[in-house]
This record gives sequence, C-alpha cells and structure tokens, in this order.
Amino acid sequence: MANRKTVQSVEPQIADMVNSWLRAYKLDYKLQQESLTTEIDTALDNYFSKNGGTGGNIPDAKLLLKDNRGNGYPILIEYKGYKGKLVKLNAKGQVENKTGKNEPNFKNINSYAVNGAVHYANAILHYTGYTDVIAIGVTGYKDDREDLQYEIGVYYVSKSNLGAGQEILCEGGKYTDLSFLKAEHFDRFVQQLESMQLTPEELAQIREAREQEISASLVKLNNDIYKNEKGLGENDRVYLVAASIIATLGIPGKVSPLEKDDLTSSLEAEERDGDKIIREIRTFLDAKNVPPQKRDLIVRTLSNTLLNDNINKPGSSGESQLKRVFCKIYDDLGIYYKIGLTTDFTGKLFNEMYNWLGFTQDKLNDVVLTPSYVATLLVKLARVDRNSYVWDFATGSAGLLVAAMNEMLNDLKRNETSPDELQRKSAKIKAEQLLGLEILPNIYMLAVLNMILMGDGSSNILNDDSLSNDFDGTYRYKAKDEDGGREQIHEEKFPATAFVLNPPYSAPGNGMNFVERALSMMQSGYAAIVIQNSAGSGKAADYNRRILKHSTLLASIKMPIDLFIGKSSVQTNVYVFRVGEAHQADDVVRFIDFSYDGYTRTNRKKASSNLRDTDHAKERYQEVVDLVRYGKEKLHFLNESDFYEGHIDPKNGCDWNQTAPIDTRPTLDDFKKTVSDYLAWEVSTLLKNQDKEDDRLGK
Repeated sequence: MANRKTVQSVEPQIADMVNSWLRAYKLDYKLQQESLTTEIDTALDNYFSKNGGTGGNIPDAKLLLKDNRGNGYPILIEYKGYKGKLVKLNAKGQVENKTGKNEPNFKNINSYAVNGAVHYANAILHYTGYTDVIAIGVTGYKDDREDLQYEIGVYYVSKSNLGAGQEILCEGGKYTDLSFLKAEHFDRFVQQLESMQLTPEELAQIREAREQEISASLVKLNNDIYKNEKGLGENDRVYLVAASIIATLGIPGKVSPLEKDDLTSSLEAEERDGDKIIREIRTFLDAKNVPPQKRDLIVRTLSNTLLNDNINKPGSSGESQLKRVFCKIYDDLGIYYKIGLTTDFTGKLFNEMYNWLGFTQDKLNDVVLTPSYVATLLVKLARVDRNSYVWDFATGSAGLLVAAMNEMLNDLKRNETSPDELQRKSAKIKAEQLLGLEILPNIYMLAVLNMILMGDGSSNILNDDSLSNDFDGTYRYKAKDEDGGREQIHEEKFPATAFVLNPPYSAPGNGMNFVERALSMMQSGYAAIVIQNSAGSGKAADYNRRILKHSTLLASIKMPIDLFIGKSSVQTNVYVFRVGEAHQADDVVRFIDFSYDGYTRTNRKKASSNLRDTDHAKERYQEVVDLVRYGKEKLHFLNESDFYEGHIDPKNGCDWNQTAPIDTRPTLDDFKKTVSDYLAWEVSTLLKNQDKEDDRLGK
C-alpha cells in the first residue's frame, strides 16, 4: 500500500464534481470567500476556528434554502480528498469534535469532512437565529484504475439534537449525490428532518457531554473575568451574566436579540452600552408579559451594575469594559442556552461563581445548590406529575423547580396525544403550576434567568421571604378568561400539592422551619427535602414534632457524605412526607441507607468530569424512588441491610435517622461455624508442629 505522504489529494476533483451538481440543480450556492448572508458570514467569523483561534471558518460551499413554509435552512459543505476522511465518530457513534477532556478536537475538525461541516453548523446555531442546519461532508480518492471514488455524509445539526448532529440517510442508505437539495425534492427532505428524533438515551448522552462542556466554559469565563476585569464584585459578575443572556435571547417575531456590534462604547446620554442592554431587557420582559412591578425590580437591580460610569467608559482600546465582558459571555456561553439545554444552567453558573467568594465555610454551605440528579430524585419522591402544583420556599437558582417543570412536561408528553392540548397544558404548567421564593436579590436574579431559559416559568419566582407573615401563599398569574378572551391577571392562593426543598442549613432547625411553614399551608400532597441529617436527630426536634401533627414521615434516606463535594462535607438525609395526615405511632417509616449511590465524585479543578456513573447510579436512584413508594420487593442493587421498615415516636422528633438493627445473638449455625473454624485451626497447627519436629530430627 502506498505511503500516505505519496498519495495526492483529490479535493480539487471532488470540489469540481459537487459544485457542478449544484450548478445543474440551479442552486444559488457560494464558494469559500463569497458572502452568503451578513448574519451567517458574521457567525462563521465570530466562532472559534478549526485551529482554535477566532474566525477563519470558511466552508468550501454554502447555501441557504427555504421550504414551502418559508423556514430557512443553512447548508454547509466541506470537501476532503483522501480515502477514509469522511467522518470520525466516537465510541457512541457521535461526531467526535470533542476530546476526552471536552475540549475541541481540532485534529478531527481539520481532517474529516463531516466533522468540519458540523463545526461550521455549530457556529450558525451559536450566533444566528437558525435552529436547523445541514452539514455535508464529501471526500474521495483515485482507485487502481485512476477512477474517482467518493462518499457523502449528510448530517442534521439542530437545537433538537443539541448541536451534536444526526446522520440523515435515504431509503437506500447513504446519499450518492446532493439532488435532495433540488427545489422539487427539498420539502420532502425537510419532512424527513422533522421526523428524526433521538432516543431518550441518546439525548441523555449528548446532554451529559454538553453539561460537562458548560462547566469547563464557566470555569474559563469566570477565570477570565476575575483575573482581567478589575473593579467587578461578585454580585456584579452575577448580574452581568444574567443581563447579557437575557439581552441576547430575543423572541422570534417580537424582540430582536442584542448583538455584539450593537454595543458601540458611546458616552452619549441614553446611548451607552449599559443603556442599550437595559432597554433590551425591559423590551424582552414586556414581551414576556412579566408584571410591571416585577419587571421594574429586575431592571432596577441590574441597573446598579449596568449603568455604572466606570463600566461604560471606553478604555484605551476604545471599548468599554461592559462591551468586553458582554462579548466574552456571549462567545463562551451563547451556544448552550440557544440550543435549549434543559439543565440547571444557572445552577452551574452560580456554583462556579461562588467558588471565588470569600465566604467562610459555614456561610458557603448556605449557598450550595442541589445537583440536578438529586433535584430529580426529590421531584420523583414528591410524586410530581403533569397535574402537580409545586413550590419551593428557598428556591436558590430554581434548580428544583426546573427539575419539577421537566418532570411535569415529560409526564404530559407521555399522556397527551392532542397537539393543541399539549401546547395549552404546557403553557399552564409554566405559568400557573410552579412557585418559588428567594429572599436574596442576587440569587433571585439567577432563579428568574433560569426559568426564562428553561421555557419561562419565571412569572412565579418571587423575591420574597417565605417565612414572613406577609406571605400567605398568594400568587399571581396570567390566564385567559373562561370564554377564551383576553388574558387577565389572576390572584389566588397557590394550591400546592408538592413541596421540594434544599434549605439553608444555618436556618433554625437546620432549615426545618421552612418545612414546617410550607407543609402547614398545604391541604394534601407530598414533600421531599434534602437537609443536614442532624435535623432528624435532635437539632430540629420541636419543628419535627409540630410537623408530624399534620404530616406523615414516609421515608428517611441517608445520602452519600460527599454529595456536595467541594462545597460542603455535612451528612445529609432526604425526608419524604405525605401531607395532610398526622403521623401515627404505628405508621411504617422506610429507612434507606443510600450512602453508596453508584457515583464516583472527585474535586479536581482540571478534571473533565467530577461526577462519574461507575456502578448503575441512575438505576440506583430510581430504585430508591420505587423503594419509598412500593417497599422491599423493589430491592435490586441495594442490599437488604440498606433497607429497614420501622417506626418513630411522633412525640419524639429525634428518631428520624434509624438504621436496620443488627442481631448480635449467636445462632446454632454461628456456633457450628466457630467450632469448625477452631478445629480446622487446631489441625493446621498440629500438622505444622509435626513438620517442624520432623525437620528437627532430620527425617
């Protein structure tokens, strides 16, 4: 076989062949340096290049096609000229544009046609309003008879597959030309795209990888701002990120997203960069129908940072600090919220930013947010479904409410077949069935941002004290009149049926004061909280006794000691309640030792992932949910010694952390084994002594 270095690339022939097809199809395609649209050109120029720098993203061919409904689809084509250089996939069959450390794999992006095209497609997702892009790779070689052989890879890169890409096949397998782009075939091709769906498992794998990328991007961003942007306090950083993201979201047909070029570092009154961002945020919130009082609170809070003279003043480069930071945020984070990740995005952001704060360890423990998989556990334990009304009295960045909203929407999709009803009920869930309260303004801002990003359940995130007598459970929401007419503001008591909580542990009773308050305001339903376990063994006895007068403790789950590794090292338990029924002495409580959950955690700053599923962790978490609800017959991965059904004294309040009793009385089998072991030892000793005696006598 010829050495690779002696093989000449046939890329010019490949380019000539495919470009001749495009001409024959009468398509308005553009080559390398030619302009397609200003928006797409700018996106390719702004995105990091195939070599890691900025710009220089030049597809070999590109075009923009529209279907019969007017929807635009950018088409990006990359050519290569060697055999085997069509696409490089990872072990999971996905386009491998990331290394094991979740960094760009520039070697693959440069060397393989599809990988390069998918890279360009992600630039479009990141910097434009297009949500569906076609990435095409073509490569080839000369066979022994000097005939040109070629192969084509067609991939769908979209918001729906989180930018990872899915291969598109025709009925016979891989495409042999690009005639599907012809006007008479394109609508049928689009119909095929719309029918393509990843399995939940495939989507979960991509989402997990994307979440790891988010963490790495947040570390990079925060390092950059902390080290290079002087004069910005911790609250300023939080507010700048929240403001920048809201300003760049946009609403199709209503609000154009703010672009980097819109900020000109002007000192003209009302035209400073901060003025422009504030105007964009106000317009966005108005279009979202956020109540004026809440809108004004958000704008007022953000204005303290955005309208500061120093941050708007042009520096030696002529660029304001605000524009510089805005551009960094947009460049580093834009792709993640544009592709619609249903993850606690701002939770990750919040935790990363608080790594820089100079709090004491005790104070730091109070701002630790719930990992997404623990949030999902609490939501399932609280039996959240599409009809639930869920509230959280110390909502943080709203991670628990995000998990609840996702669970409600998933349950809805499983049970609703009417598209109209699915749309109506989804809107109702987001607008009416979630309520979160957060007293700290900077954290409240993140909660609002998080719910906006996750589909806008933000209307019922309140900057309020859930323990205050002024809060009586009343909330406001917008809904149409019964006759389907105009939307009206409704104000009524929140009909909570599910309560989830990760409270500040420095609060009275380690935070059980929040639990008592919330459960006393509910008529029925379920509650699940994760809390320092000393709350169940003495620190909150008074609160616990009062809670048991109106709610039943169903389960006590001991969680891993390293659950909040890097943030806190306290032992936590999850307590599950049925609300509205006083606990009776004979009620069975299920005690579960879940200190080993199947996850391996590390606290290494440079690790690609500090959380790895090493022993069926996902299955173990579902098993805990099933054990709480159904009992011992659901034991599989957990041992019998990890599960115990017992009782508590409702008048005690200190006996919530029980473990399975160990029977220390010896049985007949124990006696037999002991005798057997002793006799075996005696025989072994006698034989050894005999051998030594024989050696001494020279036998």
